[in-house]
Amino acid sequence: MTPSRLSIALAAALSAGALLAATAPAAPAPKIDFSQVSIKTTKLADNFYTLEGQGGTISALTGPDGVFLVDSQFAPLTDKLVAAIRQISDKPIRYLVNTHLHGDHTGGNENFAKQGAIILSRDQVRTRLAHPGPNADGTPGNPATADALPSITYDGPVTVHIDGEDVQLLPIRNAHTDGDTLVSFPGHDILAVGDYYRGVGYPYVDIANGGTLKGLLDGLGATIGRAGPHTRIIPGHGPVTDRNSLVAQRDLVIAVRDKIATLAAQGKTLDEVIAAKPTADFDAQVPNGSQTSERFVRWVYAEVKASH
Repeated sequence: MTPSRLSIALAAALSAGALLAATAPAAPAPKIDFSQVSIKTTKLADNFYTLEGQGGTISALTGPDGVFLVDSQFAPLTDKLVAAIRQISDKPIRYLVNTHLHGDHTGGNENFAKQGAIILSRDQVRTRLAHPGPNADGTPGNPATADALPSITYDGPVTVHIDGEDVQLLPIRNAHTDGDTLVSFPGHDILAVGDYYRGVGYPYVDIANGGTLKGLLDGLGATIGRAGPHTRIIPGHGPVTDRNSLVAQRDLVIAVRDKIATLAAQGKTLDEVIAAKPTADFDAQVPNGSQTSERFVRWVYAEVKASH
């Protein structure tokens, strides 16, 4: 696909409504006045909802067996999230799966666990929460409490049977991080993908936590392969979307990677590559593109250099 055609496809795929602000995954918790955050509940089906507040979008499956949640946002929002959940279900919160380790997706784990939720994640998520690397400023990371750690972990496909749905937890390896999970709700034709697909800002690979460019492309490809023409895809950040958005983002990553690889092969330094603006064809079409383009170029350059 040429850059102009890709730009048109990307614009169509990523256009829609108000978008959540992207949270830099490797950065310390942002200074947020959580008292001012409200929870937006969106109904996607009779017993399926999304909850947006601050941080990663939460998916909620409801029904007679209880509530199944995808991700938990930040700890100070738990009471507001529970209040929103009580508007859609009076059943207990049974399960909570973490799509990856970042705090805007796992911060509420302890609070939900104390309310009886069983937390599930990839093996790598539990390990990294228990033994975190240093913060972005070099200070030591804070280990999660025992209650915040997933109590059931996996590194292969798992199915949770709840509320008449066969929820599939599918490992996506070394993409955004080394512990990503694709959560498939086949009865609803819905996929919750966490942050290896972003509907706002450029893609981000957390290299320090096991993410890779190859894994990101493989993960997007695997998800595209699972998605049909009517599949709804819930990203970690941004509006509910469809298969076309993932195709556009995969093509964007490949196009920018190839530009950066060409510049790197010419001996260009990182600063020279940034100055060449390899994302210029797409900046206007990507929500928050100008704010996230340099970060995108930096990690892609690092991956390109490491592969040669």
